[in-house]
Amino acid sequence: MEENRSKPSAGYKVYSVIRSVLVYLLAIGMIVSALFFAADRNPQKSLFGFRYYTILTPSMSPTYDVGDMVFVKLMNADSINVGDVITFNPSSESDAYLTHRVAEKINDYEGTGVTCFRTKGDANDSEDSFLIDESRVIGTVSFSVPKLGYVFRFVQLRWYFVAALIVLIGVFLHLIKMYFSSERKDEEKTENLPETAQK
Repeated sequence: MEENRSKPSAGYKVYSVIRSVLVYLLAIGMIVSALFFAADRNPQKSLFGFRYYTILTPSMSPTYDVGDMVFVKLMNADSINVGDVITFNPSSESDAYLTHRVAEKINDYEGTGVTCFRTKGDANDSEDSFLIDESRVIGTVSFSVPKLGYVFRFVQLRWYFVAALIVLIGVFLHLIKMYFSSERKDEEKTENLPETAQK
């Protein structure tokens, strides 16, 4: 006894096509946005209130190792406490950023009304020799992803290669989908043939 297979309506086919197009556009948009964001070397860029930085020295080991990426929540000095890990710019003459733990918080430093911080790397034997005023603090580290900094560094230097690779992978997956779809259609046609035609 043959099963009655109902063919999809024209409306459903149109809906499927539109849905597929939207999914592809969304995926491409997300990939392109991620590539541009990763390739952008502006240290002031942020995403959803977070900035990200790559750990370049072992001063925070074993909490954060070289190559780890820390995601820093933008935060003012009032919300930062001793024990928090902060990212900051140690000097106006440098574009470098450090990520160290707050060892001391000094409110109203020398009557200036400015909050300053004394910091220390977890792997260092002593505290940093300088104070950081609140204007140089970016925020506190919310979480980290091990070795992700290496990936972002690769994207920054070779974003064109990564973009081409993603396109090739997308085309390859699409061809696989088309192949299995055509096989399924051939099987359905064979099943729908009369028994005499199949002999």
